[in-house]
Amino acid sequence: PANTNIEVLKEDTQAVELLRCAALGLCSLSKSKKNKRKMKSSGLIQHLSKLITLEVETILVPVVATLSECSVDPEYRAAICEGGIIQYLSKFLESENQELVSHCAKAIFHCAEDDLTRTLIRQHNGLEPLVRLIKFTENVSMLDGVTGAIWKVAIDRENCKVFKDLKLCESLVPLLHSQPEEVMINVAGSIAECAKIPENIEQIRKAGGLTHLVNLLSGTNPTLLINVAHALGKCATEPDSATIIDKYDGVRLLWSLLKSPNPQVQSSAAWAICPCIDNNKDAGEMVRSLVGGLELIVSLLKSDNREVLASICSAVANIAKDEQNLAVLTDHGVVPILSKLVVAHAGDEYVKGHIADAIGRCCIWGNNRKEFGSRGVVKPLVRYLKSKDTFVYKAAAMALFHLSLEPENCVVMHENHAKQWLVNMVGDDDWILQEAAAGCIANIRHLALANDISKSGR
Repeated sequence: PANTNIEVLKEDTQAVELLRCAALGLCSLSKSKKNKRKMKSSGLIQHLSKLITLEVETILVPVVATLSECSVDPEYRAAICEGGIIQYLSKFLESENQELVSHCAKAIFHCAEDDLTRTLIRQHNGLEPLVRLIKFTENVSMLDGVTGAIWKVAIDRENCKVFKDLKLCESLVPLLHSQPEEVMINVAGSIAECAKIPENIEQIRKAGGLTHLVNLLSGTNPTLLINVAHALGKCATEPDSATIIDKYDGVRLLWSLLKSPNPQVQSSAAWAICPCIDNNKDAGEMVRSLVGGLELIVSLLKSDNREVLASICSAVANIAKDEQNLAVLTDHGVVPILSKLVVAHAGDEYVKGHIADAIGRCCIWGNNRKEFGSRGVVKPLVRYLKSKDTFVYKAAAMALFHLSLEPENCVVMHENHAKQWLVNMVGDDDWILQEAAAGCIANIRHLALANDISKSGR
């Protein structure tokens, strides 16, 4: 239809039927990866973007089904976005044809992997129809597409604010049980994303969502477990929610996921455990009640998966706030393992901030400061101060402050010119970083002064 007037086509019954058959053929062909590549090079999206403007239902269903099938490919997604198709997908969510709506939702689910598409869905008023469509629970295929679309568009924080006003989370919570796994995966993912907004966490908690999420931790589907753990971790940033999660045995179940052979399940569980510890008044006792829990945490520091390492180091940093638990971590060999990691991952900006944070927290107990120093931790931590990542150099400064309470460590800091980096941090806007940097410099100077006095005394 590239050179044909759209309005004329609408009136031509034979042409409409021909186009419908062609669209059905393309829909069937699009299920093959090889065919998708050929259709893309033949300008498929350009043609479909014209067909979709016909707004003839019999043509729209196979056209949007083709778009849904092809939008799995990132290059197709870009072409769909550039072709102005997103506004039509948003518009057709209002259709009474559930098959068409299902295909639209699934296309949005795939396309909303990209930032621009998530914004366009909001701009073309696609969010409210998605929320309304949740009530059609009897159509599983459509519900799967709709909840998937909600999950992906909710990655955008602005969309989450709209969903808050539409009370989306209250509608999602009942779908956390008695639904097919693919729907619950999408619902848990949606709740996890919506929980970026504190008001949404309150909606989830008041609707009884936390207990349903905790119950799902007993499942076996890795993707569902990852999304549920993610959702619980976000909700646990609110103290009231953290209390409920612990009350219904959520922390123990999350800890049990650390035994999973799936690294993504392990890391998502570890990340969720962190706010559960941080926002629990009796966190120390809660952790101690988990038999073998601390030994398991230390063993996971030997993982070769960077996401697992980052999340477990973060968990160690939270656990170590309790001295008794830190003592047990120390007995299980946390110091030598972290000492190896600080060197082994010196080139990984993402992981090394969490390693430095864990080291700083673990310095508080016994002779850990001295042992860290003897195992060569100070020199690489000084190098961490040069990082451009705020979290990395702040964690390194905090760790060095605690290490500087051991004189021998101050000598190494001085030899490696830590002071020139720390001086700049004293003027930082972050007062915690200011104090850590200033305290570290003071300890280095005190040692130098003591040495001068000792020399002059001789």
